[in-house]
Amino acid sequence: MTHTSAIRFILTGTLVSTSLMLYSCGSDSGPREGTPAFYWAGAKEAFAARDYVKTSENLARITATENEYTARARTWQLALTSGIARGYQDLADSFEAGARANKNNPAAFRRSTHNYRVEASRYALEFVEAYDKFQKSKDDPVPLAFPFPTGSAAPVVELTKASAGMVLAQGELEPAEKRVLSRGVLLGACNAVGATDDPPKAQELLKSGNLQVPRTAFVTAMANALFDAGQLYNTRKIDNPDKYKIFCDRALDALKSVPETKETKELTKKITASFKKTDRY
Repeated sequence: MTHTSAIRFILTGTLVSTSLMLYSCGSDSGPREGTPAFYWAGAKEAFAARDYVKTSENLARITATENEYTARARTWQLALTSGIARGYQDLADSFEAGARANKNNPAAFRRSTHNYRVEASRYALEFVEAYDKFQKSKDDPVPLAFPFPTGSAAPVVELTKASAGMVLAQGELEPAEKRVLSRGVLLGACNAVGATDDPPKAQELLKSGNLQVPRTAFVTAMANALFDAGQLYNTRKIDNPDKYKIFCDRALDALKSVPETKETKELTKKITASFKKTDRY
């Protein structure tokens, strides 16, 4: 075989191998990598494994463009990121209390409080960004096509210990963190479907896998979640008045976009009162 023929043979073999790989990626074995369908499948798989970071990453890739999964991914993303932010806030608040209780070693608790609030802020900002995109849509009813999260809504025992100033062993801390985040996601899902603090009702509603919620109810739920997430930035925590105002403004705008009810009226008063507590807001 001549040198030219050998090169031609190698190139031909490479092209054939590449063609086979492309055929395999586009076969019926699953969605092609990089497509919205691929990321949707990945989000469902990660969610079932309680890998909420990976779930959030997959949903973010879907919602970066308008496609057949965008509407469903965005509402799932809202429930998920608000729930993760809530979980990290719970962790931070517990360790902050632990720093006050443990007079001998408050520094370790303060470090944990800071780190948890950094993570809470990350997901809170992802949440408000996703909400801004959602508000540009006019979906009514709103599709909620995610399964009910696994886990429990019961308080996590280790947080009670941390709040009392007890140092958690590494073998206790990591599982406790996962349970707290799972609890936050579960409660976020309950809120999204209009079953706040009622897991059995939320589980029943999400059983079909394709729940349709009136936009008014969903937006009201998001207004509550926005206000709760915004508490991370008040003077007692991160103390960032600009971000605090962003979350409160979004919550108020959300409430203005839906018909007034007793619930929306009370929440509006609550948010407005929070601005009057200090001149900084």
